[in-house]
Amino acid sequence: MATLRPDPTFYPSAKQASQAPPEELAYLAMLSPNGSRPDAIGVVDVKPGSKSFGRLVGQLDMPNTGDELHHFGWNACSASLCPWAAHPHVERRYLVVPGINSSRIHILDTKSNPRRPELVKVIEPATLAKKTGYASPHTVHCGPDGIYLSALGAPDGGGPGGIFVLDHESFEPKKAWERDHGPQQLAYDFAWHLGHDTTITSEWGTPSMVRNGLVPELLLGGKYGNSLHIWDIRTGTHQQMLPLGDEYQMTLELRPARDPRKAYGFVGVVISLKDLSSSVWVWFWDGGKDAPSASSAPASNGKGGWKARKVIEIPAEPADPADLPPLLQGFKAVPPLVSDINLSLDDRQLYVSCWGTGELRQYDVTDPFQPRHTATTQIGGIVRRAGHPAKPGKRLNGGPQMVELSRDGRRVYLTNALYSPWDEQFYPAGVESWMVKFDTRPEGGMALDSKFFLEMEQGLRCHQVRLQGGDASSDSFCFSS
Repeated sequence: MATLRPDPTFYPSAKQASQAPPEELAYLAMLSPNGSRPDAIGVVDVKPGSKSFGRLVGQLDMPNTGDELHHFGWNACSASLCPWAAHPHVERRYLVVPGINSSRIHILDTKSNPRRPELVKVIEPATLAKKTGYASPHTVHCGPDGIYLSALGAPDGGGPGGIFVLDHESFEPKKAWERDHGPQQLAYDFAWHLGHDTTITSEWGTPSMVRNGLVPELLLGGKYGNSLHIWDIRTGTHQQMLPLGDEYQMTLELRPARDPRKAYGFVGVVISLKDLSSSVWVWFWDGGKDAPSASSAPASNGKGGWKARKVIEIPAEPADPADLPPLLQGFKAVPPLVSDINLSLDDRQLYVSCWGTGELRQYDVTDPFQPRHTATTQIGGIVRRAGHPAKPGKRLNGGPQMVELSRDGRRVYLTNALYSPWDEQFYPAGVESWMVKFDTRPEGGMALDSKFFLEMEQGLRCHQVRLQGGDASSDSFCFSS
């Protein structure tokens, strides 16, 4: 008699996931910034020793142009093992790939041939708008009871943005997730504390605020996102708003602690209007039985609740205006522009990508309230244009942007393009796009892999990376190690 077993890439805890077999393939969003050709999902061989190591071994072009594929993800993951909404017999099989500009959502089947994904469904923008009221889908996370996506806003280009749900089986949009938005208008990323019935969301801007590039008047007016929002995960009701302050513009990637007992996480902030610095903040539960298990967690003020605190600040670097794009020349400095962060499955190492200055930074966050800077590697950057050992003498542009970390914490995959309208403003000569790999040491330290340098062909840029079998930001866990 056949026995039903969960997908072998599902793990009850982050510790068990970190002991999984190493990835052999990476899936890569490849964009046509001028819409002259369809965007694509590329398949990269990341198995050391393979004859095609570090090269594209497959590619699926989308059926339309102008999608601007963004933060795609798996249909199912370890969250499917959560007892309160268990779906243990779904498979990590489909990639759910949203287009932020077109509002299309593509469903790709990787099962029959992982190197040749097959397009099996396209959800058109009219269907998404009718069933959810949203447009510009941005980020995909596989949840225990469905597939969740964030959206920047409404079909008319305004707000509010939010979260909607796709059915696990049919992939049809079901509904908007929120029952009560409260004061929340802007949206970007979202994360869960599944053990605490809590959802966290961050803010960027509505579609009309971002799709034509960074708007200086909005930025200097403090109009981009600067808050976090706390929600009840079961009911979709807004519970708390955590404003970081108007000077802190664009609260983007959220990385919650991977151990579900811990009630804290990290968020990157792109820029400070005060001095062009970037920062990383920790959100945390202050007071009560669910307080973070860290030695320097602040004492409760008697009121309790969720709070946020800045724990890392990365300064801007002085620069000759002649080396800067017009947008920055008046400031005579290059900002770090922290646009992605990633957290290892053991909650020990935090990686911070500085798209402007061309740095990938590593921090030991064993104590989340006192991060310790353990390494920096330089590649690309607006002014620095640091090179790669595989391309001696070549100055690289673009900079560390999307950063993905293997489950065992020993490999980082990095790409250098952000979002086409913004790429042109900060790198007006055009982003020559690449994907690179770092070998890392969990105890601290990292180095570029001299044999891994994947150049995009002219007219294509690479963005999000997902790893076969899962990666450090794909899964949520309901059990502690």
